[in-house]
Amino acid sequence: MKIDPRLVPAVIVAGVISVGLIGAGALIGQGVVNARVGDRVVTVRGLSERDVVADLAILPVRFTATGEILSEVQARIDADLATVRQFLAAQGYPADAITLGRLEVTDMQSREYGGQNNGPRFILAQTVIVRTTDVDRVQTTTRSLNDLVRQGVVIQDFSGPTYVFTQLNDVRPEMIAEATASARTGAEQFAKDSGTPLGPIREATQGSFQILSRDEIGDESQSPDKKVRVVTTVRYSLR
Repeated sequence: MKIDPRLVPAVIVAGVISVGLIGAGALIGQGVVNARVGDRVVTVRGLSERDVVADLAILPVRFTATGEILSEVQARIDADLATVRQFLAAQGYPADAITLGRLEVTDMQSREYGGQNNGPRFILAQTVIVRTTDVDRVQTTTRSLNDLVRQGVVIQDFSGPTYVFTQLNDVRPEMIAEATASARTGAEQFAKDSGTPLGPIREATQGSFQILSRDEIGDESQSPDKKVRVVTTVRYSLR
């Protein structure tokens, strides 16, 4: 078959374009492969834990009195309040560590209760709150509350003191450094096992700090012995 001489340049141009497209496709494919190789990463987690002791204790003491005549019940609550204050003073608490909570007054014959109560009409409840950094003293006081009961104070709904660790900002920097170092150790081991050099950090995320009971049993707030924990997530490049 003869080719019209006028079409030869067009054929040549088409061939050049085809070769160029093939070459470009090859380069594009190689670029994708290289991008994937360069994007290899390993994600690891690092852990840091530290045992701490609460440095703040909050001790609420709630007591009640009941009766048919409000003024008499109020007088008993006032007398019990004086007894509680004396007890706490004897325990060694300064006046500024003790605050008075609100007085609760319940009339069991009020409309709210329908007047169908067979017990005392009035129930008064008073709360005294101790807030102190002397955690050991609060533990001693808790064990001595029976002395109040022996003096006729009716303690109600006692769930124990609340213990708080307030120095988290003091341990935060070191614990983050420990968790990050722990993550790097894991990444280095992974890189060694895979025969790939470890690259720089691509991304790092600090998890939330957790404050747990030291033995991770029960309510953390009820124990002065606590454990602080943080987990960091770090993504490293693999070269």
